Amino acid sequence: MKLYTPEEAKMLVGQELGTSDWLLVDQQRINAFAEVTEDHQFIHVDPEAAAKTPFGGTIAHGFLTLSLLTRLFPEEAVVLQGITMGVNYGFERVRFLAPVPVNSRIRARHKLLDIADKGGGRWLVTTEVTIEIEGEQRPALVAEWLGLQYC
Repeated sequence: MKLYTPEEAKMLVGQELGTSDWLLVDQQRINAFAEVTEDHQFIHVDPEAAAKTPFGGTIAHGFLTLSLLTRLFPEEAVVLQGITMGVNYGFERVRFLAPVPVNSRIRARHKLLDIADKGGGRWLVTTEVTIEIEGEQRPALVAEWLGLQYC
């Protein structure tokens, strides 16, 4: 992973930073998320009942897909020199555009939108993230992800 000065990072605004590796979203992962969040809606955890829906089978929770963003961080992401920690600051927009069917593979495509000096050694990094589903035209999710880096 390359570390950037703030000046170098600002030169990347508007550019795609890269994609993550593909990640399998299987029923075991979906069930584990259902257990942790206590969201056992049948479209996620009951393959037989979900097969009778327009989805044709179980699908991942939208929030599971969103939570996988930290796992789908690309090697080319902007990380500042001297960083002591980074925290999630939030999202400007999150849109769930297509369901993630069980046993699909997903990856994240990242584009740097902004980097702002918040003072006190804090930098707000805004990244557009698109979660792609292998073999599908429509992405599962598009979001503007805000990360605060402390340097």
